[in-house]
Amino acid sequence: MKAKIEVNAKKEVGKVDKRLFGSFIEHLGRAVYGGIYEPTHETADDMGFRGDVMKMVQEMEVPIVRYPGGNFVSGYQWEDGTGPKEKRPKKLELAWNSVETNEVGVDEFQEWAKRANTEVMMAVNLGTRGPQDAANLVEYCNSTTDTYYAAMRKANGFEEPFGFKLWCLGNEMDGPWQICAKTANEYARLACETAKMMKLVDPSIELVACGSSSPTMPTFGDWERTVLRECFEHIDYISLHNYFGNPNDNSAEFLGSSVVMEGFIKSVIAMCDEIAAEKKSEKKINVSFDEWNVWFHSSEQDKKQEPWQIAPPLLEDVYNLEDALVVGSLMITLLKYCDRVKIGCLAQLVNVIAPIMTKTGGGIWAQTIYYPFLLTSKNGRGTVLTTNVVCDKYDAGDIKEIPYVDSVAVMSEDGKQLSVFAINRSLENSAEIEIAIDGIENAKLVSHTVFTGDDLKAINTLDNPNEVMPKEVSVDGTVVLAKQSWNMLIYQL
Repeated sequence: MKAKIEVNAKKEVGKVDKRLFGSFIEHLGRAVYGGIYEPTHETADDMGFRGDVMKMVQEMEVPIVRYPGGNFVSGYQWEDGTGPKEKRPKKLELAWNSVETNEVGVDEFQEWAKRANTEVMMAVNLGTRGPQDAANLVEYCNSTTDTYYAAMRKANGFEEPFGFKLWCLGNEMDGPWQICAKTANEYARLACETAKMMKLVDPSIELVACGSSSPTMPTFGDWERTVLRECFEHIDYISLHNYFGNPNDNSAEFLGSSVVMEGFIKSVIAMCDEIAAEKKSEKKINVSFDEWNVWFHSSEQDKKQEPWQIAPPLLEDVYNLEDALVVGSLMITLLKYCDRVKIGCLAQLVNVIAPIMTKTGGGIWAQTIYYPFLLTSKNGRGTVLTTNVVCDKYDAGDIKEIPYVDSVAVMSEDGKQLSVFAINRSLENSAEIEIAIDGIENAKLVSHTVFTGDDLKAINTLDNPNEVMPKEVSVDGTVVLAKQSWNMLIYQL
């Protein structure tokens, strides 16, 4: 099979916002307790954070982490996670049928974020709570005033404000599974008034309104237009959420998942611009794709969990090679739309549908999806150049016109490196690639990293953590993308 990747260095798509490589920690399963926080672990620091987890998060160069949910946030009282730990209440956590100890809250998480070299994307509860509580939380986190909630933070030992700049106006409020779900009109009015109050407390913050929980929601489209019309002047982003899976074991269809993601992104961008035109506004509402990943492996085992446990093992998907190929292709798609998709959150970061897995009281390992995220995060920052791929396409299941090869090219911020990310979805044939770079002279291919294998179901485990790993291949001669592979080509400029 042959294909051509055409890179036009004279035509930029846009600059990559570093927040595109964000992630997500929710009070769910072992993400917090046994994940980032385990005071009795041999690597734990003075605040109880696992040092081995911290190191891997730092290596991923995650610039922002969404917190504390997720479904969890729609029943959360943020005050429960502040102040002396011995006074914090244990409570029933209704979103995940668990017990929340509140040992970790906003006080601790903001410190974890600093130590992990990341920032916090804070979510407010628009399920059981509303505008006043959201404004109070902004005051607690960001205000320097001599007023009640800022004084509460200071009394809790934090003289300086946390300075959170990015905030989510609730989570998946269109979903019937959500605590106190809303109709589009109900949410739009609530989000609008909440946004106004939050920005009165701190005008510098950016706000993300809830979009649809997936493109298959029956209210998709109507929801976006209703929310955008009501909140347009007060928000900066609208969220997209989408998870992908292969429950029917159709690998050809599963590897085409990014075609679905791309259609979702294009639809929501069009709606943002439609409402802007309707309002005769020059303002651009951009996209926050703040939940995306592969998620389907753990569905059956989660049904067997007894309710009301503390940090039960939930959503602990074990990822294989084909999952990693899908994650790599989804990252290519996010980069292709970096002019409008400014924020992305791989959901989640540790133990819960995560690239990083831990054993409580024990070791740590990287799942397969860790590697395409890591390599793209490290090499995908800068400016995305217009990239066109000429190749054959195929149909699989419900997805049509899937390109066998997909690619994106990113010029580094210093202009000295061009990173070309590419996937070959073919399950049978390698792809001989012609790469034409217009507008750059003397580009030299210096490395080719490939992520592939004969067994699409191969996994990494604690005992065998290096079963599925990226490898370096020769850069002499024609570029060949192995069958069922994700690739990174680095050019020196």
